[in-house]
Amino acid sequence: MTEQQVPEWADPDVPEEALDPQGVSRRGLIRGAGLLGAGFAAAGISGVAGAGEAAASTSSGDPELVYLVGDHHVHTRYSHDAKYDFTQHAQRGAQFGLDWMAFTEHSNFGHADKGAAAENVEVLKARAENPRMLIFQGLEWYIPAAEHGTVLVAPGPNNVALLQQFEREYDGKLTGRSADTPENEAHALKALQWLAAQKQSGFVDDVLVLANHPLRLGIDSPHELRAWRDSGVMIGMEGAPGSQGDADPAWVAFRGTTNSQRGEYVNNPGNGSFPGYPNDAYRTYGGFDWATATVGGLWDALLAEGKLFSITSNSDNHRTIWDTWTDGVFPPGQNFDSLGWKPSPTDAGTPQAGSDFWPGQFSRTHVGVTKYGYLDVMAGLRAGRVWVDHGQLVDGIDVRVAPAGSSHRGVTLGGRLKVRRSERLELRVTVTTATRPNFHGLVPQLAHLDVIRGVVTGMAPDKDNWRAPDTRVVEQIDVHRKTGTYTLRIPLGRAERSHYIRLRGSDGRRNGPGYLGRKIDPAGPIQHPNGDGDPWLDTWLYTNPVFVDVSH
Repeated sequence: MTEQQVPEWADPDVPEEALDPQGVSRRGLIRGAGLLGAGFAAAGISGVAGAGEAAASTSSGDPELVYLVGDHHVHTRYSHDAKYDFTQHAQRGAQFGLDWMAFTEHSNFGHADKGAAAENVEVLKARAENPRMLIFQGLEWYIPAAEHGTVLVAPGPNNVALLQQFEREYDGKLTGRSADTPENEAHALKALQWLAAQKQSGFVDDVLVLANHPLRLGIDSPHELRAWRDSGVMIGMEGAPGSQGDADPAWVAFRGTTNSQRGEYVNNPGNGSFPGYPNDAYRTYGGFDWATATVGGLWDALLAEGKLFSITSNSDNHRTIWDTWTDGVFPPGQNFDSLGWKPSPTDAGTPQAGSDFWPGQFSRTHVGVTKYGYLDVMAGLRAGRVWVDHGQLVDGIDVRVAPAGSSHRGVTLGGRLKVRRSERLELRVTVTTATRPNFHGLVPQLAHLDVIRGVVTGMAPDKDNWRAPDTRVVEQIDVHRKTGTYTLRIPLGRAERSHYIRLRGSDGRRNGPGYLGRKIDPAGPIQHPNGDGDPWLDTWLYTNPVFVDVSH
């Protein structure tokens, strides 16, 4: 691996006047934390040293964090249904402010036999050409009996061998295990256990899995999600799918389509779909998956068990809207499986079919770290130090829960605060509003922040339960007039039962009663009509939870 450099915004040798407005803003966010320069830039560059520091939150207070912006779900011409070169994605990712990105090609026989190894050469080249970006080589796994998942592997001498063996032995498509049967569900768990063993043995430094677009087809049942989570390898799911450009009104009009939805969530229950999901679960809400967007719904039902399950947001880029590049042409007698990849694309000069944004252009996953490296990003993901947004809604957000009136720094996202019963709590939220136009030319304005609180009730007797009746929006804070960096101190009352707190916010342009009713969620994200889901005018942010463990 070439020597890894930190991003320009974190490198004190790069003068501020050489940064773009996004870089200036991000440097300002970390300057006060003392992590600019030696505290961040010179430490943990390989990702090995200090990686464990991001893995545990304690009630004594969490450290200052730098939030790195990334995308864990990107496809190139090494996927059968995508078209771009690695350099195109790396350049676009840099343009749109990514610090890290994962190439996650679809499983295929051609990919397992030839593509994965050839892809690694391309990844190494992309790292050398873009030394200020962390570039992972992963895989999009066809989960047996279920949907897709991101397999994220730390760089190392064995990461390609791991991916190839995993594809051949545990991929639902390659092994013929896509049908919804108990045997295939068990094979998915066996796959996760195998990945855990590869890390435990030291074959790879780290590996983790995320469930992709979980409700697109409704085939990820609640009991499967619980079992995957409990494996310790699958750490979360996409809170919002890619393909967010599918319902852009101008793009819809250009294509002449009639059934366009953000995320390409246009399905209905089918073979293998979990029968307990309502038909509305197959649509997005403010661009977010129903499982995440429904207060008191599936995500909250998982969190109510007192176990962390993170959310992410990404591009799932295959084909970018308004892009003019077209698929490369296979040589005579060749195809994807014979080569293991597709030829490079060519510029057709006219817009081609697509539904995606470029990595970082619209969807962002922010991961809190104290050092810069591959293992540090993975440790931050595992620790749940994650928040996501669309349309660059805010420049930054810091969330802490602490005993009221104390000097306690507070526990942040993904962490656990241990308190005595009846102890008063306070939520401290520092927001840095958007300071520049986003990549659509609009200056985003956060209109409100919603405080969502859920009671931890323990393991669900019914593993297919998707409701958390004790979760609701407890406060909605109007912030539309606030600018710059500001801190909200929100009293949470006395801690009587173990619970969790998570935040949500939006630009306020499109909302209504939440899916489970106004009493639970008075102004939540809603569905949009077909073809009328301009993503830039309906943007949201979500944070992971902070857990509060109450002792009696």
